[in-house]
Amino acid sequence: MAIPSTMQAVEIETHGGPEVLKLTERPTPSPGDGEVLIRVAASGVNRPDVLQRKGLYPPPHGASDLPGLEVAGEIAAIGDGAGEWNVGDQVCALLPGGGYAQYAAANAGSCLPAPKGLSPEEAASLPETVFTVWANVFDDAKLKDGEHFVVHGGTSGIGVTAIAMAKAFGAKVAATAGTQEKCEACLKLGADAAFNYKNDPWEEEIVKYGGADVILDMAGGDFVSRNLACLNPGGRHVSIAFLRGAEASINIFAIMQKQLRLSGSTMKARSMEEKARLARDIRANVWPKLESGEIKPVIDQVFTMAEAAKAHKRMESGAHIGKIILKSG
Repeated sequence: MAIPSTMQAVEIETHGGPEVLKLTERPTPSPGDGEVLIRVAASGVNRPDVLQRKGLYPPPHGASDLPGLEVAGEIAAIGDGAGEWNVGDQVCALLPGGGYAQYAAANAGSCLPAPKGLSPEEAASLPETVFTVWANVFDDAKLKDGEHFVVHGGTSGIGVTAIAMAKAFGAKVAATAGTQEKCEACLKLGADAAFNYKNDPWEEEIVKYGGADVILDMAGGDFVSRNLACLNPGGRHVSIAFLRGAEASINIFAIMQKQLRLSGSTMKARSMEEKARLARDIRANVWPKLESGEIKPVIDQVFTMAEAAKAHKRMESGAHIGKIILKSG
């Protein structure tokens, strides 16, 4: 199929609410050295896209100004040094930006083969969340078989992926969510326990449940000290967002006494070499569990690119369970 000179894309017209997302026409990108061009079938919608739309999380230097951190589709062209990839390969890819479009350039090292048996929408739901969970929970915090794992926001895109991956690798999983309905959804998704963070004294309940060896925190703020209170000796606390605030008051003696470790990261700012290393590890460890059905993607709702504003409204409503997807076309 010939590659058109222009494509449809969703751009951020100006910083603001969901209505600033506009369908437009852009020049089709060309793959540079070490890149592939993907004919996008579907792209994932993530919280960093919302922050970028509001002007709070700019793309890295040199990246596309279009939102969108993950896509699935077919390789339409390859640049020099694109490694194993060939035109026609079905892939999904982690991007620094540019996913809300009919075509997207991706670093070859950040691509993975689309898992067998999954739809393009399911494949597009994977890169951002799987890379994030693998990098933080397994590569950094070293979650082990039999340990206790806690994730806040268990029905978010990250949350559903964290539950599935932690269970698949043998951990005991507890999640928090903001409603009883969402707590029940966490249990249906495989969590061993779920607590309502609005009503339950969840840190006390987690201690009764056996404490936590690893906590994946997207809340920040006042949750951090409560997280530390329920971590077991030698526990690891990993921060990946701060929806309740970027500042926290913590008891340093408690960290020393229990020999806790606090860390955090963003995915967008990692080097291409680091993302390529993570991709290799994910392909070896996570992809077999996806293809066997042991880990299953959870899709909340699929929108067209023209409905990107509706997709962001859905994200900001907090009503979603699983990933929100844009379908190209």
